[in-house]
Amino acid sequence: MEKNKNSTPSVKKNYLLSTLYEILCIITPFITAPYLARVLGADQIGVNSLVCSHQAYFLMFATLGTSAYGSREIARNRDNIFDRSKIFWEIELLSIFTSVISLVFWVFFILLRTQYRLYYIILTIGIINRMLEINWFYAGMEQFKYTVTRNAIVKITGIILIFLFVHQKEDLYLFILINAACTFLGTLSMWIPLKKFLVKVPAKELKIFPHFKETLIYFIPTIATSIYQVLDKTLIGAITHEESQNGYYEQANKIITIIKVLTFGSLNTVMGSRISYLYAKEKFDEIKDKINKSIDFVMFIGIGCCFGLYGVAKHFVPFFFGPGYDEVIPLIYILSPIVLIIGISNCLGSLYYTPVGKRMQSAIYLIIGALLNLIANIILIPNFKSQGAAIGSIIAEFIITILYFSNCKGFYTLKLFFLSIYKKILAGLIMFLYLFLINKYVIISNPLILLIQISGGSIIYILILFILKDSILLNCKNIIIQKFSKSR
Repeated sequence: MEKNKNSTPSVKKNYLLSTLYEILCIITPFITAPYLARVLGADQIGVNSLVCSHQAYFLMFATLGTSAYGSREIARNRDNIFDRSKIFWEIELLSIFTSVISLVFWVFFILLRTQYRLYYIILTIGIINRMLEINWFYAGMEQFKYTVTRNAIVKITGIILIFLFVHQKEDLYLFILINAACTFLGTLSMWIPLKKFLVKVPAKELKIFPHFKETLIYFIPTIATSIYQVLDKTLIGAITHEESQNGYYEQANKIITIIKVLTFGSLNTVMGSRISYLYAKEKFDEIKDKINKSIDFVMFIGIGCCFGLYGVAKHFVPFFFGPGYDEVIPLIYILSPIVLIIGISNCLGSLYYTPVGKRMQSAIYLIIGALLNLIANIILIPNFKSQGAAIGSIIAEFIITILYFSNCKGFYTLKLFFLSIYKKILAGLIMFLYLFLINKYVIISNPLILLIQISGGSIIYILILFILKDSILLNCKNIIIQKFSKSR
């Protein structure tokens, strides 16, 4: 079969596209979260968090590990149009098969529920959506312009519809419907340009179940991760019986998620596919260089955001969420370090363990962390409620990161890590001192104080790093000089 001669996708272009989309993902909660926090209230936010956590288990079983596995396989075979077409249809048919089974169990789950049944019925759209979701194919092909464009349209449409139709606590079902329907329509639109990248494959050549074992290997980490990302919310609801506790936890996690997206979301999405391709070509030195630069960037953003969250949470939470959300502040204090902890493990997982085929090894580490988190939740939630769940998450992620770090076989070293962080930590501490002094002498929270904190803190952080000649800023400086020289 003749190889497809598509040019190699540009990492810089894909990173820019993904970054623009991630910026939209960051902006979206800043537009909708304050409005929804005031309109729906902590209780309804908590209900939404609880029902979505229940749905998450069925979504996991719907597609097993086809997303991560499919992206890797497409990346490895993207130069051959027939092979990638065959792999696409095999994985997608497997996804449909497992999704149908999950959908049947979901229907039985709904029939057994009386509380929140309407919300569960609406969320059925999400199971069907997962069956047809093919972003993994475009990620493997490094064709992010398709996913970014359509997902951006979905996000903007959702924002408009929320402001048009969600006006009171009783409109929670409309909020859930808008999110589910917009996502589903976006997924359907992804099938339109698919014919550009595929050729016909005879049905007799499609072999679905050989992929089943591999997707299970990818599925195990998904289960483990869900224990401390989804089960947290389930246990908070089951143990405390307070919807508001889930609401506080959801809002704190929303802020942390925004920071995580800003820190490493688009970077790992783009680089993971590229490193899978490089690994197939055995370009190991280039892989090590990209991992080092990626973690250096993650630490630059992550350390700044971590110290920044500690400094601004006192004024940010009342301004952003409104009255009644004071309990979100200590949750942000507890969860802030998770940005750094997950930043490291996520980079190593996405840029080393997954591309090189060590997903099972990764799964073992995740299972260990998940079990520790489960035990911590059972012990801590009865006494500390949502804060107990937050502490459990920190414990789990810290253990996982240590395990990831200890076994990456020279692709990233402790020496490189300390060289990357010590200047950034010093800059972060100086920035925090500035934020702390403002908190000490300013009691009233208002947008102006928050603006002074964020803008001033950012300037101080970057200025200190520039004075210390941190590697990330030196690289940026060199790139700018090169661009300027070429333009002349």
